[in-house]
Amino acid sequence: MTADESVRPVAPQPITGGELLSELLSTRFPAFAGRGMREADRLLKKSLEDDCAVFATLSGAMTPAGLGTSCIVPLIECGAISCLTTTGANVYHDVHRLLGYVIHEIDPNAGDIALREERVIRIYDLGFDEETLLETDRFFARIVQRPEFQRDMTTPEFHYELGRQVAALEDEVGNPYPTVLGACFRNGVPIFSGAVQDGSIFLNMVRLQRRDPAFRLRIDVGRDVYQMGALQHWCRQSREKDCAIWIFGGGVPKNYTLQGEPLLDQILGVSARGFDIDVQVCVDVVDNGALSSCTAGEGHTWGKTSAECVQSTSVYLRTDVTVALPFLVHSLLSEATLRRAPLRIYDRLADAEALLDAALPADS
Repeated sequence: MTADESVRPVAPQPITGGELLSELLSTRFPAFAGRGMREADRLLKKSLEDDCAVFATLSGAMTPAGLGTSCIVPLIECGAISCLTTTGANVYHDVHRLLGYVIHEIDPNAGDIALREERVIRIYDLGFDEETLLETDRFFARIVQRPEFQRDMTTPEFHYELGRQVAALEDEVGNPYPTVLGACFRNGVPIFSGAVQDGSIFLNMVRLQRRDPAFRLRIDVGRDVYQMGALQHWCRQSREKDCAIWIFGGGVPKNYTLQGEPLLDQILGVSARGFDIDVQVCVDVVDNGALSSCTAGEGHTWGKTSAECVQSTSVYLRTDVTVALPFLVHSLLSEATLRRAPLRIYDRLADAEALLDAALPADS
């Protein structure tokens, strides 16, 4: 085998129980999925060492499982996450605990017919009373009827205003379970949703649209896509720094964020090289053609990731987000030098759109 200083020997030392988690990840995860975990840890830290703008994605229903409070909020507050794309479910379930409701661990094999008779909602091994949903529906329905919502909005604008209301309620009740909505509002982190209509907040908007002529809130999906591309272009051109993407779980949030690069280069005619660092944590196998399992290499053929990213700064960690993310967040936060002031790119949305407008070719 040819000697290569970049290839280290697989010779971990015995675990003593006295190691720090960051030390374990860097020295005791030698191969297979463990090596992927080690590489994910390295690349998350490299993203911040290089002062990248970090576009994070979060799929599924992770906030009812507690990952919003335990992992995503700390990443936002330490300045790690610059932009977040997530599902309607994560935004909606984010406020249950703030409203005083409890989500319990339950047996996923307890019997769904009996659970339905008892009006218990199940998300695999999580359970909560149906009244949790009904009160959350009423909460969001009241908010979206406020005057400041009666206009065309993009999802970052919509979620920023939701976050303003949620943050105010957190301050009022002294909430011990901080929300992603509140943290993003306070730190200027835009929240995109590529399928905002696939969630209970929008279902309540449907009712209001049909019943109340004064309800004028509409989601401008075209401008929404443009804003994603504009922010990626602005982060690279104005900051003169690389961009990283952290993908937690695949799904629509993953592709909605990645497609900003081909939007720029292939559709709008504005030069874009793709993301420079790509960290993916997803359970999907990579050979079924699903976008959830698209690797950085496959994404490179679409212009979503750079050639350098594919060669040296990408990892596809095939495991469940709920297993990997708490360890990765702990390791990252254990290094104080990686904390930084939030980039607050939400505050630069108008600047980003103007910069991209100016970059468009004349024939576009």
